[in-house]
Amino acid sequence: MKKRINDKIILAYTLKNAIEHEGKAQPNSVLNSLFHEGLEKSKIKQVMPKIQETVKKVNSMPLEQQEQKFKNQEKQVDKRKGRVGLAPLPGAKKGKVIMRFSPSPSGPLHIGHALTASISFLYVQKYGGKFYVQIEDTNPENIYKPAYKMIEEESKWLFKNKAKIIIQSERMALYYKYIGTLIKKQAIYVCTCQQEEFKNFIEKQENCHCRKNTIKENLQRWKKMLDKSTSGFKEGEAVVRFKSGMQNKNPAFRDFPLARINLTEHPLQRKKYRVWPLMNLAVAVDDIELKKTHIIRAKEHRDNAERQKMIFKALGKKYPWAAYLGRLHFKDLHLSTTQMRKDIEAGKYKGWDDLRLPTIASLKKQGYKPEAFWKFSEQVGLSETDKVMSKEEYFKLLNSFNKR
Repeated sequence: MKKRINDKIILAYTLKNAIEHEGKAQPNSVLNSLFHEGLEKSKIKQVMPKIQETVKKVNSMPLEQQEQKFKNQEKQVDKRKGRVGLAPLPGAKKGKVIMRFSPSPSGPLHIGHALTASISFLYVQKYGGKFYVQIEDTNPENIYKPAYKMIEEESKWLFKNKAKIIIQSERMALYYKYIGTLIKKQAIYVCTCQQEEFKNFIEKQENCHCRKNTIKENLQRWKKMLDKSTSGFKEGEAVVRFKSGMQNKNPAFRDFPLARINLTEHPLQRKKYRVWPLMNLAVAVDDIELKKTHIIRAKEHRDNAERQKMIFKALGKKYPWAAYLGRLHFKDLHLSTTQMRKDIEAGKYKGWDDLRLPTIASLKKQGYKPEAFWKFSEQVGLSETDKVMSKEEYFKLLNSFNKR
């Protein structure tokens, strides 16, 4: 950390942030401002307790006292370097930033989606480039068909018609092509071991007999997976696995699956396909094909990112710059679209735009503007720190942004 990050600097930026937000400073916002004063990411754990202590002290003051105290500290804030908007995006080139937001069509968008998606969208707007909303629908069992239209309409509103929407189930030929390529590179294999049998191999850190298949054998098995006749593999009889290594220290990474047979009828594709790529394959292929430059995702997807990096490496591709966001935990607000759907079907709510629900459809109906969600995401910034808020705290902030 550079010497200029001291108690006075932290206090000055905390007071500034509090005044900008009706007397309530946010630790993550103060942290983001300090990056512009020379704070290094490696020092976050060291400085964060001091920031939280200062925020607590400042937030206990009346707004008038904060303003008076800031007058004495204002010279500590370099207005030229002070953060306006998001922190710089490493490696970003003007006009060439390509990012994405990947919702599942299990339900419409809600405030949690808006937080994650808006940060990526704002970076694309800041530097110029392309922003994709890629609907992840390669799991036929977890799809709510009306969600396609809702996600498209809500994305057009939230991102002011500046997002390109793609649907993964319409890109199946592309995923199949990559499976063929990966087979020929001997990076994957078609495994016919039973689930319990393969689980034993994982526990013993031993290779299954399928792993030594030749390219020709894997191509034949792949063809049999695709075969819809009685000669083809049945559901559960074969799976495509990535050769990540059965000695990997993390059991979850050991020769993880990339595609499987699923005969559930797909809401859009019906029974056109019987083999469906799993998320890690589909996402990796889309990121390569659409030339993503930066990826911001929730930190619970860190393991998935590591799997996708392995796929990139096998294909000789450079993985995009990546950052991870901490979770926003609500004390008294539930964001499960599955539960919302059950409550709607049970008559507890009138529909997805019921004023009591935290959906984008509901908040749009109540008069909120896209910019309010953008500003909230901007304030949270690129932080892996989990944040706990009450419904009241969240909407107090959102309302203040919406008024502006």
